[in-house]
Amino acid sequence: MTAAPVGLRCPDHSGKPQGVRRATARMSGLGAGTAGFVTKVLIGINVLVYAAELATGGSIWGDTGWIYQKCALISSAVEFGDTLAPPLFPGTVVGVAHGDWWRLVTAAFLHGGPFHLAMNMWVLSFVGGPLESMLGRARFLGLYFASGLAGSAGALIVTPDSPTVGASGAIFGLLGAAFVLERSGRFVLGGQAFGIIVLNLVITFAFAGRISVGGHVGGLVGGALVMLALMEFRRSRMLAAASVLAVAAASVVVAYWKVRGYA
Repeated sequence: MTAAPVGLRCPDHSGKPQGVRRATARMSGLGAGTAGFVTKVLIGINVLVYAAELATGGSIWGDTGWIYQKCALISSAVEFGDTLAPPLFPGTVVGVAHGDWWRLVTAAFLHGGPFHLAMNMWVLSFVGGPLESMLGRARFLGLYFASGLAGSAGALIVTPDSPTVGASGAIFGLLGAAFVLERSGRFVLGGQAFGIIVLNLVITFAFAGRISVGGHVGGLVGGALVMLALMEFRRSRMLAAASVLAVAAASVVVAYWKVRGYA
């Protein structure tokens, strides 16, 4: 028997899936091999950008070349040869603190080598497919970019003088959104969102010198906030869009607050 608002009812009439049906419902969000259209486009853009870096003389590790110089996230640096260096070196001064605000977005499409790219794209396909299917293309795209901006803001807070690249901030935002959904009973990742987040945070802090702690945590918080707002305003497209823009705008404001002393 199953407890219901009107008393005890048998499983067939309780309105709640039981047994095999319950397990199926929990797993229905899993779609590791069924990335949606927007997810595929995002993966394609990341791969094409990496290929463009190689084609224009960048290194296989993605830390040299004019695309890296113009698009990597950093508060303040100089263009030194074909890479970026601390502003103590002679050269053209660049960075978010000097008006390169596009770096908050473009850095999320650069990667530090083929393994970095492959891992991020695999996680994006695994997490992005189910979320895009549940949220729809527009909300999913808004979630991704707002999370990416939040990740960039977090990276600038923690390591403003270190060049940062990668889609990890946006991807952590998707994980944060999946966690919020699963806490509300929508098992978009089969109930595994919390475990995936914990595992990735352990890896993040274990390799803090090589992985952007601020980018990952910032993206995670940004994605969770966006998802909470989307759920709160799910009946109003206007308010839902405004909430996504609000998180994105707040991320830019935080980034500005951090870098204004570097100009």
